[in-house]
This record gives sequence, C-alpha cells and structure tokens, in this order.
Amino acid sequence: MAKYSTGSGGGGDAGDACELCGKETGDLRRANVAGADLLVCGSCAPHGDQRGGGGGRDRSGSGDGSDDSGFEGNRKKRAAQRAAKMYDKQKGDPTHWEKEGTNYEKDRLPYLVSGYGDIAEEARQAEGLQLEELATELDVDEADLLAVEQGRASRAGVGGSVIRALENRLDVRLIDE
Repeated sequence: MAKYSTGSGGGGDAGDACELCGKETGDLRRANVAGADLLVCGSCAPHGDQRGGGGGRDRSGSGDGSDDSGFEGNRKKRAAQRAAKMYDKQKGDPTHWEKEGTNYEKDRLPYLVSGYGDIAEEARQAEGLQLEELATELDVDEADLLAVEQGRASRAGVGGSVIRALENRLDVRLIDE
C-alpha cells in the first residue's frame, strides 16, 4: 500500500502495511494522525496512542471493549490526567489534593460596578495618596491595586479582600450588590 493511503486497500498486497511509512508488518494499530484514522506500525503511531491492538485488523475501536463514540471525551480525559500528573510531579506529592483540597471561595472577587477602576483611581488621588503608599497602608501588592485601577482585577486574579479594603479606606462603592 502506498504512503498516505486512505485505507481502501488498493495496491495489490495483503493490506498488512503501515498506511504512513509503507512498512509491511502484522503488528498494526489504529491511530488518528492529523485527523485521519489510519492503520500504522508502532514506529509511526503517535506517542501514547494505544488505540487498537496488535494484529492490524482490529477496526472495532479502542480494543478495551468500549465503543469509539466516546473517544473525544476519552481524549480530553487523558489530557487532563496527563496535566494533573505533570502538576503532581512539579509539586512532588500528589496527595496534596487530599490534604489541601481546593477552596474556590477563599477570596472570591465579587461583581464590580461599571468603571470601578476609574472610581478607585480618582478616590485615591482625591485622598492625595500615591499607589505605593496606599498599597503599603492596606498591606496589599501594588500590582493588585494597579490592576484594579486599570479595570483588570478579574484577569489579574485580585481577591475580594483587596476590593473590600479599597472600599473601606477610600469610602467608595466598587462592589455591585
């Protein structure tokens, strides 16, 4: 079979050849290569792609008894698992999830009024404070205050405690209730 075939079987051979490199082998597996579902040898199979088993004729799907209708979901699941493994390697101990858990409500940014950045900046200037002075007084990062004044508190990951501290100190309303 020629390279990059569509698997239609032309070419006169038995069909036990890799559809990418043309290598004849009895150990072909199904792989998705650049969006095409092909039978390829172990050398041409994408790394980590274990779909299909050896023998080359298993066109039924993943080879684990499941059907291919959930392959897209399985692919996303595997990608998430790989990302978690990389994160765990960086942290060194995967049990940190059990110990620490996740707390998304810890310092959640509330809904903010329209134009909150301009309001905060004008109030700070009216008080005669420099950004650095206000940050020191409130014991917050100057970068967080700058993000608030530039209207990008959400993108910068500014916590709700910073917004509340600004409201109290500058006597302004930034939270949309």
